[in-house]
Amino acid sequence: MTKNYIDFALYMKALSDDTRAKIFEMVSYKELCACKILEEFNITQPTLSYHMKILCESGLVNGRKDGIWTKYSINKDNFENLRSFIDSIAQNMKSE
Repeated sequence: MTKNYIDFALYMKALSDDTRAKIFEMVSYKELCACKILEEFNITQPTLSYHMKILCESGLVNGRKDGIWTKYSINKDNFENLRSFIDSIAQNMKSE
């Protein structure tokens, strides 16, 4: 596997905010509508849109239109890439 460090940096940058990290965990359970995500935070809808844009642009989260709503879920392929990257670092540390 060729490592794409630009993608890894985007993933980690997207998750470097506590709100986005929580959103990422929330959508790991199931696809969620933006309105359900918003219920968990004391933020405005435009602020949520900003966070969702960053998560989606990083490739870690997918957004899809369902009528007037947008539903969000984890991009499993990109999550697997990030997990493999972190696992390879953990393996390097074990072999020291």
